[in-house]
Amino acid sequence: MRTAPFDILVAGEINPDLILSGDVVPVFGQVEQLVGDARLEVGSSSVIFACGAVRLGLQVVFAGVCGDDLFGQFMLREMQGRGVDVSHVRTTASQRTGLTVILNRGGDRAILTFPGTMGALRTESITPDLLRSARHVHLSSYFLQTGLQSGLPDLFARARELGLTTSLDTNWDPAESWHGVSEVLDHTTIFLPNAAEACAISGVADPGAAAASLATRAQIVAVKLGADGALGTHRGRTVRVPALSVHPVDTVGAGDSFDAGFVYGHLRGWQLEKSLRFAAACGALSTQRTGGISAQPTLEEALRYI
Repeated sequence: MRTAPFDILVAGEINPDLILSGDVVPVFGQVEQLVGDARLEVGSSSVIFACGAVRLGLQVVFAGVCGDDLFGQFMLREMQGRGVDVSHVRTTASQRTGLTVILNRGGDRAILTFPGTMGALRTESITPDLLRSARHVHLSSYFLQTGLQSGLPDLFARARELGLTTSLDTNWDPAESWHGVSEVLDHTTIFLPNAAEACAISGVADPGAAAASLATRAQIVAVKLGADGALGTHRGRTVRVPALSVHPVDTVGAGDSFDAGFVYGHLRGWQLEKSLRFAAACGALSTQRTGGISAQPTLEEALRYI
């Protein structure tokens, strides 16, 4: 097993979430409606993943860019408070920190995002020394991190040459073009899409068949199926696991908590089925309170379910 000061290096976007909760549908024409709750929470798929990994006991260093503003200060304070190393996060006065506004209706949500600094991180910022400080490198929000896209295949290739494993969760493509993902998958150890993303990227309608197709490029494919659990494919073998029976309060960040759980299992050398069950538990348990990180489980809490 490769040793390094950090278990995971996250190359990610930084933005808070403004979560509005209520059973309403926005209406134009200056129609004012009331919601039941409003909270400013830690956002960003990358940051939620990082916090989830730390919560499980992993050491995480974060590389990213945020604005020198209230949203950026809020995020850095929250990340540091949860044990994420932010010494490689750059602040800038020339751009504003991004923001995501979420209207949460329990089982579904509408999302509006201002990108801000989300596309400001470049692969040149991920130095060989920084890569050597970790055992694994993870990237989320591929389509929002526009500054990393062209150099990401090379970054992942360099990481693999240095002995790191890699993981990717593209999240949804706002343009629905899905451009560039295939080139990255050739250097990806673990690909972590949800069912809709897996089908869109592979061009295959069935999630299981989509996972098998994607596994011809990435080494391991773990697909999030929501209430139907998850499936994983590795070396021609496919495993399905059920979801935990929970009553979700807020599903924001559940997929990122799933990712953190799966990467934890991978770094511990677990078999595919155990990693999937653990990941599914982490994702489900994270939905029990508002916000992406407030209900993320500890290692002991998640292990009870496998």
